[in-house]
Amino acid sequence: MQRIEDLTREELAAAVESYAKMVLARRFEEAAERAFRHGKIGGYLHVYSGQEAVAAGFLSVLRRDDIFFTAYRDHAHALLRGTPPGAVMAELYGKATGVAKGKGGSMHLFDASRGFYGGYGIVGGHIPLATGAAYTLRYLDTDRICLCFLGDGAMNSGSFHEPVNMAGLWGQDAMCPIVYIVENNQYAMGTSVSRSSAATNLASRFAAYAIEHERADGMDYFTVRRVASRVISQVRETGRPYALEVLTYRFAGHGAADLFQPYRNKEEVTQARTRDPITVLEDRLRAAGVLTDADVERIHSDAEQTVEGAVRFADESPEPAADELFKDVHGAWGTWPR
Repeated sequence: MQRIEDLTREELAAAVESYAKMVLARRFEEAAERAFRHGKIGGYLHVYSGQEAVAAGFLSVLRRDDIFFTAYRDHAHALLRGTPPGAVMAELYGKATGVAKGKGGSMHLFDASRGFYGGYGIVGGHIPLATGAAYTLRYLDTDRICLCFLGDGAMNSGSFHEPVNMAGLWGQDAMCPIVYIVENNQYAMGTSVSRSSAATNLASRFAAYAIEHERADGMDYFTVRRVASRVISQVRETGRPYALEVLTYRFAGHGAADLFQPYRNKEEVTQARTRDPITVLEDRLRAAGVLTDADVERIHSDAEQTVEGAVRFADESPEPAADELFKDVHGAWGTWPR
């Protein structure tokens, strides 16, 4: 854990900003769950509550021209990168004003203007895309990098092993500037890591592909940000891949329909909540003297108002027009419709 007294004024100011964004993300996810229960959100819904420090730590040091990919638990990543909350909520509602025109929904957010290339519903399906994108960045002779957030369950798929092997090979020629971030929230749906992986140190798997790797505490924003800053700088300089297993915990069920969570007990969740990443960061910022009771009240109030506005915007936004069904569609038969 990085000591508060070792942080610069600029780092503390950035942490306060990240704290506000993490609070916003949590309030957003709570509102999204309520909307799903009321039938406002179709398809499916996976919330990020409990894991905010991971995305906040990495995205706070990512350059504006860098890119990143993630899986289907993606709302917070978009919000933390700066996508307007109204556009994200409208996408969940399937509205025309959504960030992906209402065509992607919860699991397929996309905001290329901010370097966010998805949001993918197929487990592990984005890992080959992120790896190829990283190669492209170096092929184009830039110093941009790519982040690839993935879950612990995705590591058991072929779509993990094949691209990671390619990354190791391309990295030998400094041609794959990618950071793989395994968000180990302890469960792949309802299966614990110990029941799905013979090697529970997931970072160690990257050794098979000659990729440097390490583990980090994903519940402490400062720890994540410090590691992220070092690793991102290294990957940008070397063009070689790097992997991090970030140990975190999701407070909600796997998805919106995972109400009873029979695979874990309430005591486990209660214990995990004692290290809520938002509370951990708040306590450390208070100790540093850069966050007061009034600041906390204002930040929470602003987040609630912003989320209320996002819900209202989504409610009032129009449905996509019928002819949108044939737009943005690419296939082997030429232009649609025929």
